[in-house]
Amino acid sequence: MAVTGLVALIGAGMIVAAVNNPAPQPPPQPSAAAAPPATAPLSQGSASESDGAPSRIGLPASAPTTITISRIGVRANILALGVNDDGTVQVPPLEQAMDAGWYKLGVSPGEVGNAAIMGHVDSEKIGPGVFFRLGELLPGDTITVSRADRSEATFRVDGVKSYPKEAFPTALVYGPSDTASLRVITCGGTFDKEKGSYPDNVIVFATLIGSRQA
Repeated sequence: MAVTGLVALIGAGMIVAAVNNPAPQPPPQPSAAAAPPATAPLSQGSASESDGAPSRIGLPASAPTTITISRIGVRANILALGVNDDGTVQVPPLEQAMDAGWYKLGVSPGEVGNAAIMGHVDSEKIGPGVFFRLGELLPGDTITVSRADRSEATFRVDGVKSYPKEAFPTALVYGPSDTASLRVITCGGTFDKEKGSYPDNVIVFATLIGSRQA
């Protein structure tokens, strides 16, 4: 299968990914102030190289193990996930809604390219999921990913935006990039009780700004 065809199927996987029941309160949605910058194509990395940000210097490949987002109280294990038989992206099981999932067929967080980490917004079994508060993030917030090689990659949030699932921005999430970038994805919008799913995807766009050995 051609790469472009595979990416299209991968995007479709995130379009249909949703949970079965909402938490007691709706998840926070991105504010207008969190919108990604429109002056540079995010698939090519929107962050500048100021403030010591090595936006075009990546790390060697290494599987991620945990993700920490202090601003919203997240510290979660990361599962390595691929695609289902129908070509859609796998997501963590609902009984593990407090774990995140890394799309292992793409680059690892810290490598040059767009690394993708996804997680549930909520679950019928446990209520709010790992990324319930993802929509609260703002540009300048930081995300830290610990990796199997004992390094820690730190990313700066460039923007947060909600997209209708039927208009999932496949190229911005899974397409090529000349920077070390991260996309963090969950469901969003108002829960549709008839369909048993959320209508949108909340996506955080972030760029590598530093790393260290743990």
